[in-house]
Amino acid sequence: QTFRWPVASSIDSNELLEIQIFNYNKVFSNKLIGTFCMVLQKVVEENHVEVTDTLIDDNNAIIKTSLCVEIRYQATDGTVGSWDDGDFLGDESLQEEEKDSQETDGLLPSSRPSSRPPGEKSFRRAGRSVFSAMKLGKNRAHKEEAQKQAPDEPAVLEMEDLDCLAIRLGDGLDPDSVSLASVTALTTNVSNKRSKPDIKMEPSAGRPMDYQVSVMVIEARQLVGLNMDPVVCVEVGEDKKYTSMKESTNCPYYNEYFVFDFHVSPDIMFDKIIKISVIHSKNLLRSGTLVGSFKMDVGTVYSQPEHQFHHKWAILSDPDDISSGLKGYVKCDIAVVGKGDNIKTPHKANETDEDDIEGNLLLPEGVPPERQWARFYVKIYRAEGLPRMNTSLMANMKKAFIGENKDLVDPYVQVFFAGQKGKTSVQKSSYEPLWNEQVVFTDLFPPLCKRIKVQIRDSDKVNDVAIGTHFIDLRKISNDGDKGFLPTLGPAWVNMYGSTRNYTLLDEHQDLNEGLGEGVSFRARLMLGLAVEILDTSNPELTSSTEVQVEQATPISESCTGKMEEFFLFGAFLEASMVDRKNGDKPITFEVTIGNYGNKVDGLSRPQRPRPWKEPGDEEEVDLIQNSSDDEGDEGGDLASVSSTPPMRPQITDRNYFHLPYLERKPCIYIKSWWPDQRRRLYNANIMDHIADKLEEGLNDVQEMIKTEKSYPERRLRGVLEELSCGCYRFLSLADKDQGHSSRTRLDRERLKSCMRELESMGQHAKALRAQVKRHTVRDKLRLCQNYLQKLRFLADEPQHSIPDVFIWMVSNGKRIAYARVPSKDLLFSIVEEEMGKDCAKVKTLFLKLPGKRGFGSAGWTVQAKLELYLWLGLSKQRKDFLCGLPCGFEEVKAAQGLGLHSFPPVSLVYTKKQVFQLRAHMYQARSLFAADSSGLSDPFARVFFINQSQCTEVLNETLCPTWDQMLVFNNLELYGEAHELRNDPPIIVIEIYDQDTMGKADFMGRTFAKPLVKMADEAYCPPRFPPQLEYYQIYRGNTTAGDLLAAFELLEMGPAGKANLPPINGPMDVDGGPIMPVPVGIRPVLSKYRIEVLFWGLRDLKRVNLAQVDRPRVDIECAGKGVQSSLIHNYKKNPNFNTLVKWFEVDLPENELLHPPLNIRVVDCRAFGRYTLVGSHAVSSLRRFIYRPPDHAAPNWNTMVRLLQGCRVLCNGGPSYHPTGEIVVNMEPEVPIKKLETMVKLDAMSDAIIKVDVVTTLSKQLSPLLNKGTSEELEEEEPDESMLDWWSKYFASIDTMKEQLRQQEASGIDLEEKEEMDNTEGLKGPMKGKERAKALKEEKKKRTQSPGPGPGQGPEAPEKKKPKIDELKVYPKELESEFDNFEDWLHTFNLLRGKTGDDEDGSTEEERTVGRFKGSLCVYKVPLPEDVAREAGYDPTYGMFQGIPSNDPINVLVRVYVVRATDLHPADINGKADPYIAIRLGKTDIRDKENYISKQLNPVFGKSFDIEASFPMEMLTVAIYDWDLGTDDLIGETKIDLENFYSKHPPPPCGIAQNYSIHGYNIWRDPMMPSQILTRLCKEGKVDGPHFGPPGRVKVANRVFTGPSEIEDENGQRKPTEEHVSLCALRHWEDIPRVGCRLVPEHVETRPLLNADKPGIEQGRLEMWVDMFPMDMPAPGTPLDISPRKPKKYELRVIVWNTDEVVLEDDDFFTGEKSSDIFVRGWVRPEGSDSVPASRIHLTMPGAGVFSVVTSADRALGCSKEGQSVRLPKGVRISFPLRTLVCIWAKLVRETPGCTGAIELDLNRFPRGAKTAKQCSMEMATGEVDVPLVSIFKQKRVKGWWPLLARNENDEFELTGKVEAELHLLTAEEAEKNPVGLARNEPDPLEKPNRPDTSFIWFLNPLKSARYFLWHTYRWLLLKLLLLALLLLLLALFLCSVPGYLVKKMLGA
Repeated sequence: QTFRWPVASSIDSNELLEIQIFNYNKVFSNKLIGTFCMVLQKVVEENHVEVTDTLIDDNNAIIKTSLCVEIRYQATDGTVGSWDDGDFLGDESLQEEEKDSQETDGLLPSSRPSSRPPGEKSFRRAGRSVFSAMKLGKNRAHKEEAQKQAPDEPAVLEMEDLDCLAIRLGDGLDPDSVSLASVTALTTNVSNKRSKPDIKMEPSAGRPMDYQVSVMVIEARQLVGLNMDPVVCVEVGEDKKYTSMKESTNCPYYNEYFVFDFHVSPDIMFDKIIKISVIHSKNLLRSGTLVGSFKMDVGTVYSQPEHQFHHKWAILSDPDDISSGLKGYVKCDIAVVGKGDNIKTPHKANETDEDDIEGNLLLPEGVPPERQWARFYVKIYRAEGLPRMNTSLMANMKKAFIGENKDLVDPYVQVFFAGQKGKTSVQKSSYEPLWNEQVVFTDLFPPLCKRIKVQIRDSDKVNDVAIGTHFIDLRKISNDGDKGFLPTLGPAWVNMYGSTRNYTLLDEHQDLNEGLGEGVSFRARLMLGLAVEILDTSNPELTSSTEVQVEQATPISESCTGKMEEFFLFGAFLEASMVDRKNGDKPITFEVTIGNYGNKVDGLSRPQRPRPWKEPGDEEEVDLIQNSSDDEGDEGGDLASVSSTPPMRPQITDRNYFHLPYLERKPCIYIKSWWPDQRRRLYNANIMDHIADKLEEGLNDVQEMIKTEKSYPERRLRGVLEELSCGCYRFLSLADKDQGHSSRTRLDRERLKSCMRELESMGQHAKALRAQVKRHTVRDKLRLCQNYLQKLRFLADEPQHSIPDVFIWMVSNGKRIAYARVPSKDLLFSIVEEEMGKDCAKVKTLFLKLPGKRGFGSAGWTVQAKLELYLWLGLSKQRKDFLCGLPCGFEEVKAAQGLGLHSFPPVSLVYTKKQVFQLRAHMYQARSLFAADSSGLSDPFARVFFINQSQCTEVLNETLCPTWDQMLVFNNLELYGEAHELRNDPPIIVIEIYDQDTMGKADFMGRTFAKPLVKMADEAYCPPRFPPQLEYYQIYRGNTTAGDLLAAFELLEMGPAGKANLPPINGPMDVDGGPIMPVPVGIRPVLSKYRIEVLFWGLRDLKRVNLAQVDRPRVDIECAGKGVQSSLIHNYKKNPNFNTLVKWFEVDLPENELLHPPLNIRVVDCRAFGRYTLVGSHAVSSLRRFIYRPPDHAAPNWNTMVRLLQGCRVLCNGGPSYHPTGEIVVNMEPEVPIKKLETMVKLDAMSDAIIKVDVVTTLSKQLSPLLNKGTSEELEEEEPDESMLDWWSKYFASIDTMKEQLRQQEASGIDLEEKEEMDNTEGLKGPMKGKERAKALKEEKKKRTQSPGPGPGQGPEAPEKKKPKIDELKVYPKELESEFDNFEDWLHTFNLLRGKTGDDEDGSTEEERTVGRFKGSLCVYKVPLPEDVAREAGYDPTYGMFQGIPSNDPINVLVRVYVVRATDLHPADINGKADPYIAIRLGKTDIRDKENYISKQLNPVFGKSFDIEASFPMEMLTVAIYDWDLGTDDLIGETKIDLENFYSKHPPPPCGIAQNYSIHGYNIWRDPMMPSQILTRLCKEGKVDGPHFGPPGRVKVANRVFTGPSEIEDENGQRKPTEEHVSLCALRHWEDIPRVGCRLVPEHVETRPLLNADKPGIEQGRLEMWVDMFPMDMPAPGTPLDISPRKPKKYELRVIVWNTDEVVLEDDDFFTGEKSSDIFVRGWVRPEGSDSVPASRIHLTMPGAGVFSVVTSADRALGCSKEGQSVRLPKGVRISFPLRTLVCIWAKLVRETPGCTGAIELDLNRFPRGAKTAKQCSMEMATGEVDVPLVSIFKQKRVKGWWPLLARNENDEFELTGKVEAELHLLTAEEAEKNPVGLARNEPDPLEKPNRPDTSFIWFLNPLKSARYFLWHTYRWLLLKLLLLALLLLLLALFLCSVPGYLVKKMLGA
């Protein structure tokens, strides 16, 4: 077995190694067999020793057993022993990486196996990329020997070499199993003395943002209570809104929408509580009584997918009576939208799903539906280290007069949870208060509120202020898995951070104490605990209220949080530079604090505790500890902490920054502090952080490889997964230490268990996933890995704190200026490498920032100071090696008093070794920079800082993409430390980009870091390491990215010969005044000649510049120093288009496309006297999408393959054999419904296309005349009557189709990808196979068509079969342009920007900066173009690559805007509704349809069309929805449409292409041109051969043949031949025509979001609409399509209830014990209210069969109507609401309120036909489990039958509770008037007299009659039996009586 010890320092040569061998015993303790001891002197000298020796026993006697040991050692400084991974990483889990490293060995160009000593491995990082993420932490292997042997080894493994790998190891090695680990994985023990700096600066937590919470209350059900008038109250935070009141109902229907707007920081927002409560009978005078409420915090909603709950049921419970259970349900939608969030409204497939309440509860995933009540005990024990919160003035006076000295703070603790708060008592004047109290909350568990807020506050007479705040995240202290645990915490200390500790009356950073933003100083620590107890609500002693209670808690011992240990913090300041010039004139000192230790302010207010607390019991123990640390026992107390550096005056670096001249003397600080020893928590967090950091770095590598299109990203991903699984297994072996630690809390134990479970499963998953990573699945697997990363980060965050964070403050002149905060776990030392903090014993680069709000915005982006700081934190007794990570070559300087005590830490370090270097910074270019000037451009220059020198590049005026092409040389750089260390860990370079201003100082635009490539004096300057390559560095401004810098940096050591041995610089060396030196050849990219063609189309929407209108604009295009200008537009108002369309220029661009410079588009206005004004500019950052790549004609079917890849699909008829070669036939005959499947059919060896066959699921949606295929008759179930159909029928059918498609997409999203892969591979295997499949398809089709169905509706497909009867249009759930790539086929729109980019962190809205749009396009290609392009037919050289472009002269058009409806509008009135109307703006036309506003509606149906005459070019069309008010009307939202792009998408048919051609009816062809005319025009314009018609039903275009019907039917049913059907078929498949094909817009309705400038980025509703455009020079279009909403007709519905049967009865009859009830039937119609109409009652119905003869009429408009009144019912009341009638039997229980025993709800448009008899009537009729013919009352007019009544039982399943026989009769208003019903008129339709029972009160009046009835009726069989029995008995008695006499007679013979 191998054991390894990471040692942090060199081993002493007289150290002992001892090995003991035991006899293992399961029961008793293990018995020692023998011991082996050895001095390590030889090992230290020779680094490898093998020994075989005998053991000695307890008595030092030699025993026979011998032991073989092999010991290897490698010193930390590399002086002894060559590095061999195999020896030091001898862990099984690393074996695989071993293999990999050997595989990669052979690839290094420089290293033949012979040239390296055995065991020496070189390692290089995979995939060095141009887009290098921070290159800093990626340490390269540090090897002494390696440098001597092969100084020029490349530092990076190039991906191309991997191909050789596959060849070299070609013996059966599958390239899919190769994986590449990262460098760090195998060089864990290499000294890397610098840690990665954090590039993101600005704190974003406290910044306020816009949020909108929208709640839609739909309905409530099952409310508990009698005679209720319920109101729903929605409360978000402090805001309340109420619905209207619904009278006397337990299931009210509201459908009301509420919106709450907030502008607060995310922290505050997500803690707000959303509370939905139902109140009974609230009115103006009284507040009403609470029925039940439901609570959830905003964060829970925001963390849902799409940030919303849609149509979910909230469970109501009563907070005042927790034993009472459920109080009802409220159905609602809740959504939380932040700025820029996009909410998609889910399309629910069918409403029935939502009636299943239990399956749709308003609860996040994973929360059980049955939540229980629980008590949350937050225990507050004590606090420490509180700051003083009063002025000391009063205190000093008191002290002077009375002589008492009081602590200046009166603390208490306040706890907030789930909208409630509780507080402890106030402890007067105490810096260390002791409470021992617990605050008890009662809430449902699991709670839907994520965080508990604990705040220490100072009680004050005027107002209480917060001292510090801590949030307990319940997700981190509990686990909801199977092996999970309830929330638990502590008792443990938590640290609180906030503002600085010096007391001021007005604290500017008070927000920090409230928990907003990052605390800048330690405030206090609080010992608290948390426990949860689930309540048993059936327990009678339970207090049932949920009020917050405060009780005493049992005190705990001081030692329970851990043994107090002495910790030691050491820091050395190696460099302090970039000090802001504002602080440059006064001496500066740096102060380091940990908790209150080292803090000057509080050092004065009370004495520091010099040694750990002593309790009476452990007196001796403590002393032992004190004295055991080497020689420090006695001086322990004298070792005063030195917490700040000596003041020093800064020196000037350049005009912006200063530096402190530390030179070779580096100041140090050290602090002793005492904390409970809870290091294990931090160690475990560190191990997980290490795994996560490595994973993150690996994933970034993979993403870069994908982004830069490097080969084999999958191999790197496999390596990443391997590292992850090894890391996880390593955690399992390390984390389980210190099990018996006395101070471990329950949470420690549970968290450890759950972390180990999580990491174990993560390790297994990663291993399994590694095998699945293939070329095409990289992206998906990458997403899965991102989830691992999030989970690891979540697990690593430790909820129970131990050691507080370390703060470093820069103090100037006694004022605290700037700070940095370092988590203590990152500095914590451990002897186990993985447990060590990532910055422990390393040099860390820190950027100090301004505290609190001062750090927001631009102030936070500037660096206040940059420190190179070395930090070490650990136990005092481990502190022997605290200097081990410092750069070597220094001497320690001790404090004067401590001479002779070697154990004292140094107060400064003096470096004796220094090296001189030259730095060359090759600054090539930057791109996508930040716009800092009002012109929308910048004048950028870069400033490069290295140690204490800085230099600038030149300033390039007015550009966002500067190409400096400049080399900056820094001479005589003195670096302290060993040369070899500097080679591997050079200091970092900081590059800042500024904008030069003529006035004032330069504006900061962003910053990035780089690590130079170092060349030592003895290395040659030659490949592969030198010259360095240009790399991209990401520039950050605050937290946001602000561009990229392309540069390279090299640091060259000057040897003894000085500059002579440096590689020569071409050009003058005079740095001061010489010309600028360009980047040398070899580093700069290789260039080739490219031509850029520019299409200038026009300018649009130009805004004023400096209040003057733009009149004569021109566009300048510039790229890489060359450019071209457009022609001048002479009068922008008259014609904003250019008259010269295409221009070009030639330019030298890099071969590597990733290095292409951006292209700048600038628009200038030419004013009088030769003045130019910049209007706006646009930078095209990547030219890739405009690069023209000539087609590869070697692949014969390139064109169609491209089309295929774009996903174009064509219906194809399988390719019968009679076609001429090369033709492709597309047929338009209707297909028969088949489940969707896709195949690839290769039609013919000669043809030049492969076409995807898509057999459509629904019938091809043809009209019935086309269904002439003799298919099964059952399909003709129900022909819709043509005259009844209108445009709305078509629209609704299409909406259903869209919902169906969306549902299928969701369902089959995953299967589809896999299936497509299979299909693609199979389909391409050969033409034969494809044909066979097509044939098989056809056979299957025939079979399915011919199979006779079981009656009309065939199961679930029945509804589908009805669909094809109605033609459909395409409903897009989004904007049309997003479906068609913004119509940018050849014309692109570039937004022109002007003005500064806002300082808002999310890159201020681009809309505000947009000053206009340039329309045009670009084409980039290498210069000698292949000749065949120029030889193509009709090539016009003036148009270059832009052939066949229409002219851009003005065109007059008629724009017809159709607005269908709006949905989910933002309420604009106080009542939560709006009165919307339409406003349309286009050019000078402004239409306001104000008089037709729709009152009180958030989902208005407009159904309007507007005609506007306009001419292109024109501005955007704006369609706005306003809210009508008596005063000014408010804008609700608007949408803008760029009609020109839509129109210029050549060639546009004016209207969308319809699905079918017909000349009459609802689907009439609306285009002025017929399909055949459009087709002819398209062919002519596109220079395509065709169209050739004939024989009938066929048309040929190019090499495609389309077939279809050849006849059409007119209104009179006459058939005429026509070519329009086939022409339409060709148009619908125009995208498949070679060369010119493109997708034509179908007949459609698009859904556009409505936006409002006041609420940027938040959707205010949606609008469904479409636009048609007709050129004026074409035939005039017909009248607009009529889409006005259907007018409701007046109907009367009569319901006659005839009979009931099998009703479940509730009462027992008190004479006979039989079941009976007073039952009556209620019926009501509920379109969107729930108004009920009761019918008559029948009393005492005994066998459960009641007979009724009642006519009930229903009227929606009048609410509850009197029985038998003549009433009206509108048809399809609201377009989107189907009408339903509800028939419900109620049983009136004795002395109780009526209860509904059963109900059935019938949708009047389609409900199951009633059964003929009660027997045939079954429960399945209502649940839809059996197929019943569906009927519509509007067609049948009169329906009679039996229907089942259902109710839910305790298990929430339906059960049959009765049957009702009823007749529904629908009459139009006129018919109803002729034949009225009801009071004082004719009887209802005559019926025979009802068969009422004869008993009512008859028994009272006529007892005999009733007795006869009761007894005879009930007991007749019993009575008959008794009678029979009596007769038998009588016979027997007579027999017995007469037998003796008879016998005597017989015997005597008488």
